[in-house]
Amino acid sequence: MKTSLAPLVLAACACTAGSAVATAAEVVGNPKAAVAKIEMCIGCHGIQGGYKTAFPEVYRVPMIGGQSAKYLEAALKAYRKGDRKHPSMVNIAKSLSDQDIADVAAYYSQQTVASR
Repeated sequence: MKTSLAPLVLAACACTAGSAVATAAEVVGNPKAAVAKIEMCIGCHGIQGGYKTAFPEVYRVPMIGGQSAKYLEAALKAYRKGDRKHPSMVNIAKSLSDQDIADVAAYYSQQTVASR
């Protein structure tokens, strides 16, 4: 009696591929890795006293320290996708990988009012 290993091999490959996709989607932010990535953020978001930028129009820049990491990740991904429209933020977000976004979000979510 001959049995084919093909269905068994295909099932094993499908399970392995499925777990690889699940692992790839789970990006964990590292706040220490963000230190080298936040220079472009500090220029606007790190200024005390309700900083306003004049490009491309007058825009009040929000303080992002202490925000939820999930919120910051969603906002950066929306800028990267073009769902949020501020040109400077769109260009910055397009330069960030998913790991960069997770790292920056983790960093800023750990900030407190005293550290802003």
